Amino acid sequence: MKQAMIFAAGLGTRLKPITDTMPKALVPVGGEPLLQRVLMKLKDAGFERVVINVHHFAEQIVCFLRAKDMFGMDIHISYERDMLLETGGGIKKASSLFDASSPFLIHNVDILSNVDLANFYERAHDCDALLLVSERKTKRYLLFNDEMNLVGWTNIETGEVKSPFENIKAMDIDALRSQYKLFAFSGIHLFSPSLFPLMEPYPDRFGIIDFYLNVCNHSKIKGWVKDDLQLMDVGKIDTLQEAEKFIKNNI
Repeated sequence: MKQAMIFAAGLGTRLKPITDTMPKALVPVGGEPLLQRVLMKLKDAGFERVVINVHHFAEQIVCFLRAKDMFGMDIHISYERDMLLETGGGIKKASSLFDASSPFLIHNVDILSNVDLANFYERAHDCDALLLVSERKTKRYLLFNDEMNLVGWTNIETGEVKSPFENIKAMDIDALRSQYKLFAFSGIHLFSPSLFPLMEPYPDRFGIIDFYLNVCNHSKIKGWVKDDLQLMDVGKIDTLQEAEKFIKNNI
């Protein structure tokens, strides 16, 4: 059974004032709420079970799903009532809602892309996590070795480096570029339930990238490059019109 998680708990502060009255997940783009677009993309790719984490205007999301008959899918809600748990904490809290025998795909609710999710899911074998990455320009990059194993992270503006490997932490950006591959993260990844025991000592709230960076020296955290990736983060008011054009051209 293919399973997935959609991150839909965020406050959507960059989409104010729209998100003063509705959650980011229900902001319409091209006539459809963002959440519906992601769910339909997952359903078309053969995903059956979906876990959605909620916080901001959570009941609006639940009512929307019920009104749509859960889109004919096996949808479970993970409530983050007291506080936002960030990406890692959100996954940890929802752990009991997944089938422990198969990996699950994680997708941000505000991401639009041309990714074939069924094809990406089939690449989950022989790794504990698989991160969809590209050569998109950004300030923050994930670092991979020649086998596309995650080894670190860097902010090329500040020079900050995170890695469980001391020799990598000591490198400057020029050395990193010469010895490792730098790719931008897409917000789409595959996660194996075999990693859940490693999350047990973590607090309720933490980021999933920090978790991956902490365990990549003894777990198989790999990257997969999609060369023709077309991806858009619908995170700001001024991107809504661009998002409609993106949908017409890429989806």
